[in-house]
Amino acid sequence: MINTLELVLILLAGAVFVVGVFRTLNLPPVLGYLMVGAAVGPHAMNLMPDTGGARYLAEFGVVFLMFTIGLEFSLARLFSMKRIVFGLGGIQVLSCTVLVMLIGGLSDLGWGASFALGGTLAMSSTAILSKLLSDRLELDSKHGRETIGVLLFQDLAVVPLLILIPTFAMPADALMGILAVAGLKALVVLSLVLFFGQKLMRRWFFQVAKRRSAEFFMLNVLFITLGLAWLTESAGLSLALGAFLAGMLISETEYRYHVEEDIKPFRDVLLGLFFVTVGMFLDVGQILRSLPAVLAMLAALLLFKFLIALGASRVLGSAQGTATRTGLWLCAGGEFGFVLLSEIDGAGLLPPALSQVVVAALVLSMLLAPIVVQYSEKIVLRLVPSEWMSRSLQLTTIATQSMFVDKHAILCGFGRNGQYMGRLLEQEGITYIALDLDPERVREAAAAGETVVFGDAAKRETLMAAGISRASVVVVTYADTASALRAISQVRSCRPDVPVVVRTYDEMDLEKLQQAGAAEVVPESVESALILASHALALIGVPLPRIQKRIREIRSERYHLLRGIYRGADLHEESLEERQQQRLHSVVLDAGAYAIGKTLAELMIDESGVEVSAVRRQRIRVVDPVPETRLELEDVLVLLGTPAQLANAEIRLFKGL
Repeated sequence: MINTLELVLILLAGAVFVVGVFRTLNLPPVLGYLMVGAAVGPHAMNLMPDTGGARYLAEFGVVFLMFTIGLEFSLARLFSMKRIVFGLGGIQVLSCTVLVMLIGGLSDLGWGASFALGGTLAMSSTAILSKLLSDRLELDSKHGRETIGVLLFQDLAVVPLLILIPTFAMPADALMGILAVAGLKALVVLSLVLFFGQKLMRRWFFQVAKRRSAEFFMLNVLFITLGLAWLTESAGLSLALGAFLAGMLISETEYRYHVEEDIKPFRDVLLGLFFVTVGMFLDVGQILRSLPAVLAMLAALLLFKFLIALGASRVLGSAQGTATRTGLWLCAGGEFGFVLLSEIDGAGLLPPALSQVVVAALVLSMLLAPIVVQYSEKIVLRLVPSEWMSRSLQLTTIATQSMFVDKHAILCGFGRNGQYMGRLLEQEGITYIALDLDPERVREAAAAGETVVFGDAAKRETLMAAGISRASVVVVTYADTASALRAISQVRSCRPDVPVVVRTYDEMDLEKLQQAGAAEVVPESVESALILASHALALIGVPLPRIQKRIREIRSERYHLLRGIYRGADLHEESLEERQQQRLHSVVLDAGAYAIGKTLAELMIDESGVEVSAVRRQRIRVVDPVPETRLELEDVLVLLGTPAQLANAEIRLFKGL
């Protein structure tokens, strides 16, 4: 039998490999964790027959997940989306639950088990669908708002389900009394925590933040989260409810985003362990023997959830095309299904064979979810004949706006920057057509006389309708590199010679966008720095012509002098993506350094992807040093690269490796 350390190493190695593969294939990593669990579980290699300790530790993954849901919980947001959240979301979850209860009643499954199973199957994947909506720029579309509203209600519905499911295993005659006591306890705890907790939490975190210690801040977050989880568990409720309350309290403070970023590594790692423990109970042999039942469950899950979401959307007045899209987005299962299924297994409500079938169907549905979304538009056009007319009307509207204009500008996006751009073009007497995916913004702007229409700039037919063949310039006004690359690709395929101006947050994606075909890339952080510097220099007394010359030189050099920044010590405030971006780093050549006496060409630092942007020697700073520059003792090299590249460059400078 292997020891605990060896088991942990096996789990980590398996998780690293499988999750890496799933990330490469753009598949949800939760499926990778399930596969690792199935491999080491009692039905396969049997490396972890006693899972009690691991399951208890994995419960903290659910605790931190519920904590982050509490952070996203906003009364103002719920109020603004109440019709979608409680209307559409409530109908979807309740309809799924009632349908499963009816089927369970016909098969003698028991009302408690049927109710729990219905709630499990009603869940959809918040992680997968929210990312897909963001990547496809459909968060502000009608079906996007409906999908997010239903997902929000599902997240909230998990809290009472986690409380109710364990009670279904109690004797039937005592069930009502147990539920009444649990409800009373929940009411008392909620009242006390919400009434006294908000003011106390705000004052406490203000005092914590004043200490300016990331370690102290993180310790307080963990203490409050686990402390409230312990409090609710001691009251006979669930750990998850306490964590949810902790997130709710912190969400009302100004520290919610800071806390969410700090807690994310704990949540992701522990939640991954939770899914590993769920996967341990997957019996692949049993699933293969029950393959017809698994496929039948999968087909029923996708079909009935699609029909329920479609019907609920139609009941609330959505168009048939929007309702069909909403149904397609929500038809698959979600990660919360595994959380609830773990509670169901713990209460012994489902037969083991049926539990295996449900888990397999949920896994397969989550694998199919991105594929269903990818082909959703084609499915909608096939199922909804009126969509052809709607699409034609949309393109006709765009074509009508562009029919009598020539040498106009096409603005991709009509947010703040797009609107400012439109006003400047109007002052110069240049016509423009703006394409935007926010229907409310398009409606208000069009009513005010702006030439803005609903359309996706990343679609060829939309650009053709907007008159790309006659346009003089295309401007991408939103700072989303992935979306901008798709738009540039379509513009280039329609009209290779038209100049494209692209906005981006900083200079990191400048070369990528230029290589894709952008004539000009405007990093807003760099431009704001140039404007700040020009005002400061003018106030100091530097002549205006000299300032303008300096700004022109920097711009003509493609912002080369301003590439990269020194990140400082506040790395806890950066996202993982920001920590992997290029940055500036200064290195002092002390006595004994290998690089002393060598030229930059001999050191070949550029081969590791690092650029020597400057060399400082005795108070003289040389920008863009030539390869023949020979380094001396106490030279300061300013390097530009990612953290990993900078680490390798330092090793080469000091050790020559």
